[in-house]
Amino acid sequence: MSAWGLRDFRLLWGGRAVSLLGSWLLVVAVPAHVYAVTGSVVATGLALAAEHLPALLLGVWAGMVVDRWDRRRVMVVADLVRAGAVAGMVVGTPAAIYAAVVVESAGAVAFRPAAQAFVPAVVGVGERLTSANSWNAATDGVVRLVGPPLGGVLLLWAGFEALVVVDVASYLVSAGAIALTRARSVAEAAKPGLREGIRVLAGVPVARVLLPLSGVFLAANASLSAVLVPFGVRELGGAAQVGVVLSALGIGFLAGAVVNRWVGRVQPRTVLAVAQLGVAAGFVGLFTAGGTVGAAGAAVVVGVCGSVALVVPQTVLQRVVPNGFLGRIGAVFLVVEAFATVVGAVAGPLIAEGTSVRTAAFVAAGVTAAGAVAGAVATPRVMLPANGQTIRKVAR
Repeated sequence: MSAWGLRDFRLLWGGRAVSLLGSWLLVVAVPAHVYAVTGSVVATGLALAAEHLPALLLGVWAGMVVDRWDRRRVMVVADLVRAGAVAGMVVGTPAAIYAAVVVESAGAVAFRPAAQAFVPAVVGVGERLTSANSWNAATDGVVRLVGPPLGGVLLLWAGFEALVVVDVASYLVSAGAIALTRARSVAEAAKPGLREGIRVLAGVPVARVLLPLSGVFLAANASLSAVLVPFGVRELGGAAQVGVVLSALGIGFLAGAVVNRWVGRVQPRTVLAVAQLGVAAGFVGLFTAGGTVGAAGAAVVVGVCGSVALVVPQTVLQRVVPNGFLGRIGAVFLVVEAFATVVGAVAGPLIAEGTSVRTAAFVAAGVTAAGAVAGAVATPRVMLPANGQTIRKVAR
């Protein structure tokens, strides 16, 4: 069954797609701008670290808000906050960009768990949920494919300020689309406190295992993301070449959306292990490539496997956790993601400057591979969809 037949999902998907495109137009422009102004790999990595600081400070609180309030309203307000924050980037200084990134991320801290909880409320937890997450993964792929090179062209043609304006407009469009969806209640959250959310998380074995494993994977991924732009500028030839590599990642993510539909009935621990090993191999290939073509080919592999490695845990959580608790548990995962990303965003550039970018890549690939093996052993089996539904089992 396809989620596309549901009006509210189409509106939610459309708003998300537009705002993602606006954000990806700045994926190359922001770090390239910071690197051009400062000449520092560490300063460039700090831009990525700043993005995840609010999740560390606000993540759990935001999850409780999401489970108590109308999630549609939370997403609309978050989009408006993000639009205002991005507008502040027109100042152009590194300090202004760091501040804008922090505030924009604060909006994302509320938006992401709200969206994760709102999707299964709209489409259910059966086959339509797999369809919805596959649609979102395909959108990620298209945006990754189109956004970076388009952003590079607009940066050269219209300047950094024009890209900022486009991103602001994208958040406003997203807010309007989501406002048109129908509100859903969160009646399952009879006890909306943090303690109750932790109790539910502790009672879901697969969630307990996925939490640290996701952190390890995301830390390694962030360490390489933080050095990708400087690597592309130094080794591949410039920002245009970085845009090609990021577009190749988008092609991989687009292909990964198809794979996600195909692996929906395979045990998640098997899928995750294979996907993370594929990401590790792709990273090694990317950072040892002799040119843009080789790097782009490796990036496709990273995109395919990375898409699966990110979507599968999300789908598992949406199925095994009661919807009234998804905001809190999603926020806990967001906090772990933020902490892991900050660690990776700082560690990657420090290793690269102390040794080399390739050494940092080998370290991150090794960590990713070790996490894949650990996950294959430690992740418990889960009940897979039968007749379009999954039975949720949660400790009482």
